[in-house]
Amino acid sequence: MRKIATFLPLAAATVLLLLPTACGGPFTRIELDPDQEGARRLAQTGDIGAEVDGLVRPLQRRNITPGMVVGVLLPDGSRQAFGYGVTRINGGHRPDGETLFAIGSSSKGLVSATAAVLVQEGRLSWHDTMADLLPEAALFSPDAQKITLLELATHTSGLPRHPFTPRFLAHFTEFLFTGNNFYRYLDRAYLLDYLAGFKTPKSPGVRYSNIGYGLLGHVLESVTGKDLATLISEKVLLPLGMQATGYDPTHLPDYHQRAFPHAGDHPKFIRRGRPVPEWEFTDILHGAAGLYTNVYDLLSFAAALLQPVGQPVLTRALQDTLEVRIQIPDQHDRALAWAVDQVDGFTITYQVGYVSGYSCYIGLDRKNRTAVVVLQNSLNWQESIGHRLLLRLGYAAEGVDRDGDGPASLLETEP
Repeated sequence: MRKIATFLPLAAATVLLLLPTACGGPFTRIELDPDQEGARRLAQTGDIGAEVDGLVRPLQRRNITPGMVVGVLLPDGSRQAFGYGVTRINGGHRPDGETLFAIGSSSKGLVSATAAVLVQEGRLSWHDTMADLLPEAALFSPDAQKITLLELATHTSGLPRHPFTPRFLAHFTEFLFTGNNFYRYLDRAYLLDYLAGFKTPKSPGVRYSNIGYGLLGHVLESVTGKDLATLISEKVLLPLGMQATGYDPTHLPDYHQRAFPHAGDHPKFIRRGRPVPEWEFTDILHGAAGLYTNVYDLLSFAAALLQPVGQPVLTRALQDTLEVRIQIPDQHDRALAWAVDQVDGFTITYQVGYVSGYSCYIGLDRKNRTAVVVLQNSLNWQESIGHRLLLRLGYAAEGVDRDGDGPASLLETEP
């Protein structure tokens, strides 16, 4: 008994140290130095592929990830995809723009867009509370009943990333050694029971919450009577022509050619590059994660965020996802599911998504109408390719020398 009593506090302390790098989409600010040399080279040559190569090859030499695809959207709407490595370490092939990856918490961007469409249609209001929206909210705590739709969408509800309980501790510890899904126990009944005892923290601020987005997805299903997969498809995916995006990869194109998950920075005690289990999320967590997609579909999503799509309701909803925001001192601005960084005078709006075996980045430079998508088949936290490439594209679009003495832009941004 003495050994067990000693082990539990040590295990809890270990997990607390590892949680900032647990699966999800933490608010990690990507710090970068100005990169005018790469931008000047791009402006002179126009060779985006060479710039991508220069960013990716060093990672390949260090065996950071088995495979990666980088996608670029230019102001004229043209798209390019660059694939590296392999989809799996044994018997795989080079991935490309059509290769499926799990995108983890970047799923939240499509969930928030679906919520925004329902707000534009008048089915919901950002100020609706759980008490307004859910019949079962009568069983929630008073604090949980007061949570609004906007608070769920902006991670300001006070809900934690996940319930930190002995059961979670056991599953997370197992994950570190096996890669098994530590959210597999968190079903609808478990979450609703947790909300019955929820108390808002004294200073909630921005608290990244997977269970908050799980609850958001549950709200959308309850209000419409449709499952979340159907809703996202009807409201966002089909109108944008995103035919390779969904929760069940077996129903998506090129399923058997998908990228398979491998260890990266996580799980901590599995050697980098080894295969790890593919996760399947419970229905209640579909709002937080679980989507599969490819680079070309994410570039279609980015294009729709950067310019009107010909459907007024969807256009306004997508703009809301970028502009309905809150500001928290000393933290990222939050634009629904998006974070916003200011880097050397450029504004980068972006999402990151991490799940065991996969990493996803999607970044937008709204001023210059460019976007970058980076998908990997391992989980790696300190990946700055997306930001760096967006900065080079931004400098090149503005002629590199922002005082007007640099070479003419090769990336035309005027309509």
